[in-house]
Amino acid sequence: MAETAPKQANKRGTARLAAVQALYQMDVAGSDINDVIGAFQTFWMGREVEGETYLPADHQFFRDIIQGVMRDQQRIDVAVDRILADDWPLRRIEAVLRAVLRAGAYELFERPDVPAKVIIAEYVDVADAFVDREEVGMANAVLDKIAKRLRAAEMGEAPKG
Repeated sequence: MAETAPKQANKRGTARLAAVQALYQMDVAGSDINDVIGAFQTFWMGREVEGETYLPADHQFFRDIIQGVMRDQQRIDVAVDRILADDWPLRRIEAVLRAVLRAGAYELFERPDVPAKVIIAEYVDVADAFVDREEVGMANAVLDKIAKRLRAAEMGEAPKG
């Protein structure tokens, strides 16, 4: 039986995971956006690295997330900070979780073609690969609150005035 190409959703999920890793690298190491995008697309996505096989990803979707987060980071950070507790602003959150929240918030703001519940579920899964249960729960709660503010009707919420 012939092997079929990965579904688009799987490629987008892989792109989200790679985007979070790339945003983390840029945040922690101060890497340049173009260098990170190029390295991930050339050496990681769809390749075997140090015995680990990385699935193919939707490269355009990956670039959109990275470039969008960088372009809209101030607006994204303000939106996330409004939800986080006063004593835990985004800058105090662990870098991987910060990348998850930024990428998820970007998609909620700018990707109306993707259902909010899909975005939340995908980033909760990504968070689960890197952080503990409490932080996964925080990612879920923060992204859910952003979705309810931005996409009230889609989330089954009455519009807030």
